[in-house]
Amino acid sequence: MSETILTEIDNGVGIITLNRADRHNAFDDALIQDLSTALVRMDTDSDVRVVVLSSTGKSFCAGADLNWMKRAAAYNAEETQRDALGLAGMLRMLNDMKKPTVARVQGPAYGGGVGLVAACDIAIAAFDAQFALTEVKLGIIPAVISPYVIAAIGERKARRYMLTAERFSAAEAYRIGLVHEIVPGEAELDEAVGEIVDALLANGPVALGECKALIKAVANRPITPDVMIDTAQRIARLRASAEGKEGMAAFLEKRKPSWVQKQ
Repeated sequence: MSETILTEIDNGVGIITLNRADRHNAFDDALIQDLSTALVRMDTDSDVRVVVLSSTGKSFCAGADLNWMKRAAAYNAEETQRDALGLAGMLRMLNDMKKPTVARVQGPAYGGGVGLVAACDIAIAAFDAQFALTEVKLGIIPAVISPYVIAAIGERKARRYMLTAERFSAAEAYRIGLVHEIVPGEAELDEAVGEIVDALLANGPVALGECKALIKAVANRPITPDVMIDTAQRIARLRASAEGKEGMAAFLEKRKPSWVQKQ
């Protein structure tokens, strides 16, 4: 894999690092392809239980790379759609990973960078990180990232920040739900991410994937008889599973379950 992306697996944690610090970790077609490949690898590797998305340098991700945008300016509608589908596919992979994902946001995230943050399950940011959805300043729209951003911050907040393209602080990102926690600096960021990772590793790996699927299945749905049956079937299946039985046995026997002992 090219050096636009760095990957590492350490004691159950898969770390994917955007490595274009000289370009503020901005997207181009190569980075999107490399990131897609890394996501598939992490999601299918049985040694990986949690995935952390991070970046080198001062910026988390500045959105689209300027040189890529220059090339894309000459594209026709079909070529533009093909390009957009590449980004959309990568974001869908990130959003739909079976493993829990944590965004480590050490610096600015603009445009598609906000999409990356929103597509992760959990996001932690340094206090001086900034965010912006700048697409309308360029006469375009934040189209392919919109499902994830709106799911994270809601329609009302999206109307303001997608329409104004104004920058907002990490404190505001926390207030509107884009990030779950803000910390003073990078040292504290690593500590906070580590605490979240440890909490995730203490949980059943199958249960984590099933819990992600549950959230997607019931979010924004009315509580109907079908939903009640579906949720009852899900818990019954997990209780009868090997992991569910091990978890219950460990609880009753006052010991750690096998997945914790392996760490």
